[in-house]
Amino acid sequence: MGFARRIIRALEVPQTNNPESAESQQFISNDDLLPVPPEERTWDSFAYVAFWVSTAININTWMITSSMIQLGMSWWQAWICVWLGYGVVTPFVVLNARPGAIFHVTFPVVNRTSFGIFGSLWCVFNRAAMACIWYGVQASIGGNCVLVMLQAMWPSVMNIPNSMPLSAGIDTKDYMAFFLFWVISLPFIWFPVHTIRHFFTFKTIITPIACLVFMVWCIIKAKGVGPIVNQPGTLHGAPLGWAMVSGAMSCISNLVTLVTNAPDFGSRAKYPSATVYAQLWSIPLSYGVLCLVGVLVSSSSQAIYGEAIWSPVTLLQMFLNDNPSHAARFGVWFIAASFIIAQIGTNISANSVSAGCDLTALFPRFINIRRGGYISAIVGLCMCPWNLLKSSSSFTSYLSAYSVFLSSIAGVMATEYWIVRKGHYNIADLYTTRKGSWYWYTYGFNLRAYAAYVAGIIINVVGFAGDTGRPVPVAAIHIYDLSFFTGFGTSAIVYWALNRVFPVQGASAKFEEIDVSGYFDDMTTSQSEETDTKDGLSDTEKV
Repeated sequence: MGFARRIIRALEVPQTNNPESAESQQFISNDDLLPVPPEERTWDSFAYVAFWVSTAININTWMITSSMIQLGMSWWQAWICVWLGYGVVTPFVVLNARPGAIFHVTFPVVNRTSFGIFGSLWCVFNRAAMACIWYGVQASIGGNCVLVMLQAMWPSVMNIPNSMPLSAGIDTKDYMAFFLFWVISLPFIWFPVHTIRHFFTFKTIITPIACLVFMVWCIIKAKGVGPIVNQPGTLHGAPLGWAMVSGAMSCISNLVTLVTNAPDFGSRAKYPSATVYAQLWSIPLSYGVLCLVGVLVSSSSQAIYGEAIWSPVTLLQMFLNDNPSHAARFGVWFIAASFIIAQIGTNISANSVSAGCDLTALFPRFINIRRGGYISAIVGLCMCPWNLLKSSSSFTSYLSAYSVFLSSIAGVMATEYWIVRKGHYNIADLYTTRKGSWYWYTYGFNLRAYAAYVAGIIINVVGFAGDTGRPVPVAAIHIYDLSFFTGFGTSAIVYWALNRVFPVQGASAKFEEIDVSGYFDDMTTSQSEETDTKDGLSDTEKV
């Protein structure tokens, strides 16, 4: 028994802020769940610009306009959808990041304010599961980039004999490349969130250069921008309108996970306004520019090879198959290496940090953000993501459809902060299971939030079934085409209405962003007393 207890103690997360905390508190709090200390609030406006440029530049974003053009839109119609989608979703990112920027707490803790101390665990689990799955998917794409980079250096790598069975769903060289990318990514998970901004800055410098080089290279090789930019759309009237709505919604779905956990990065803000203006312009601009580059490169590829190549990785491989010169091979190597950096940055910003914050809330006694990030990497490896990508051509659309569930969570969270309690927080009650505290609700569950959450899902569930191939009414499909707004809006309205009928403790009629518990004042006083004690000065001696 004593040996088992020692093992458990060894696995526990060290508690530097409150090492003597009660055992009951260890199941709802640890250092990474507490408000971010002042010395770790290092993200200024430029850090958020670098973060979003870094997040936007990845293979998925590059290809996002391809499905719209294949539906029958012209390139400029698809590009308008990109600007509309990311432009519309950006204010929601800013709205949900606000509690993190003001009170310096992460998504799992912010979610407690609306769903309850224990009720939040379901929402956090959903977000963590998505982060782990997407970590594997992005790593699989990153592995393709590694293979291209290796092929540019040693073309013979493509001749590696396959020693893996057919049931594995992958051959030896592809698995080697995937595993190399996975290993390369591991050191980046180690760094704390407040310092990883330096990597985002580095990616913001390198990857745009590579994208620009790739675009110019393709245009020169094609002796022009190619036929896609001159190709008219084939859709008109209502079909065009709904296709553009669907295209814009696909962009919104691409960001809905980051809308939900926006407080994770907002909590590192040096000052609250850093999360506002920088994000309002950098999000749509970053995604809009990269999608335009993707269109121009693919249009050029159609002129070169007679078909539009929407995947930049595939296009780079085709360049290597054209008996390239040493200069061309170096160019492919540089671009592929930059895409590797891009995929690592996206996996950190959108997946490993998010999974780390979420898993910390699920098991705070044993997991912190760093450990959670490594768990997401292990899950991403064990899930064999290449099988998921190959087994269904609709895999990405299924994952995007998960926005129905996440948008309902975001709707409740935004309504709780901006309308119900109007910026009033009780930080101390976020870390207690005491009956009668603000966020205890009904045995730790806010039934109003769950009713609103379910309502936001139900309104889209029929359309979701239609998206999977089942026959459903056209109206349901159109509702689902607006799934983010119908889910977010329905859950927000239902939550507001329920709070009007059954008011929660701490509801306010006046908007004021304050902590009624005085948590930060107590923390400042405690730190001051600790400093004085270390200095060996009493109050009398200081006078």
